[in-house]
Amino acid sequence: MRITLGKKGDYSVRAVLDLAIYHRKGRRKAQEIAASMRIPAKYLARILADLVRSGLISATAGPDGGYELRRPPSQICLLDVVEAAEGRIELRDCVLRGRPCGSSGQCAVHQAWSEAQEAMARRLRQTTFAEIARRELPLRP
Repeated sequence: MRITLGKKGDYSVRAVLDLAIYHRKGRRKAQEIAASMRIPAKYLARILADLVRSGLISATAGPDGGYELRRPPSQICLLDVVEAAEGRIELRDCVLRGRPCGSSGQCAVHQAWSEAQEAMARRLRQTTFAEIARRELPLRP
């Protein structure tokens, strides 16, 4: 089993990480984010628009414009960004029956799966972008 983010989630996390690294150093242009985080520029425009709509980042037009976080990186968690990009982390279909659990009772693995899902959401909620940026900086060339 693979638990991975889709492209939208991956690129959203990268974009917010870039903004966290440059927090309080001025607005970032989309081109700077794209180059720094290896995100296709065409796709980044949509990602940034979604992050603005979600309230995680702000956009300012004009020559001095760009993107910046609306809150400090210590107040933005990984779960905020993942759910803004991918939607709520939730089991949509029964693992055993292929339809929503509850329509005819819960399946035998529902409780274990739900608990694992809650544990993952809890861990993502505990991980802030301040922490991620601190870990990322020593890895940069």
